[in-house]
Amino acid sequence: MSSSSSSLFDVLGPVMIGPSSSHTAGALRIGRAAGMLCQHIRKAVFYLHGSFAQTYKGHGSDRALAAGILGMQTYDPDIKNALDICESRGIAVEFVPSDLGEVHPNTVKVVLTDDQGVEHSLTGCSVGGGEVRIVDIGGFATSISGEYAAIVTKHQDKVGVIKNVVSAISDAGINIVSINLSRSQKGKLATAIIEVDSPVDEEIIQRIRAIDKMVDVLAIKSF
Repeated sequence: MSSSSSSLFDVLGPVMIGPSSSHTAGALRIGRAAGMLCQHIRKAVFYLHGSFAQTYKGHGSDRALAAGILGMQTYDPDIKNALDICESRGIAVEFVPSDLGEVHPNTVKVVLTDDQGVEHSLTGCSVGGGEVRIVDIGGFATSISGEYAAIVTKHQDKVGVIKNVVSAISDAGINIVSINLSRSQKGKLATAIIEVDSPVDEEIIQRIRAIDKMVDVLAIKSF
């Protein structure tokens, strides 16, 4: 497992945060994934579903989520101070108990607003033992565990786009682990979630961004 992901020892050993790996270690990893979408966070709203909504204060999920968007690891001693750190950095934080539909009971939708007023959203489930599943990024269905780095593309649903994306990744000598495709409507916007074995540098992202019919590209490190 990647060094940036939670190890079994992090979840079960003496560095575990809080009383529940699902509500604390898992919550923090979802927050970390969301934080990668937004460089200069000014506001964070966490829409908490199911048991997250019921116990987020008692189990420390609020502090864990805040620590995650700050980029902390599961063993960081400052997790307990995450809400105060957000306040000191001018990040407004809000927790909203919500019904997110037919999803895992430990699910949270994170909406981050950057310093330009642009919103970035991510929905993740804490599925147990500190493991997570990111099921939505920006309104597009995904399935990311955080074990691998990932490339997320938004593009026009046209023939040849995915072929060119795969070629750009392969030409860089990076091995593809999995590809998950979805689209809003035939011929409209589509997304590709491509998990890869190696970190992705900015040069590769720029090559993919230059592909015809590409709308946006995001690189997500393992988390």
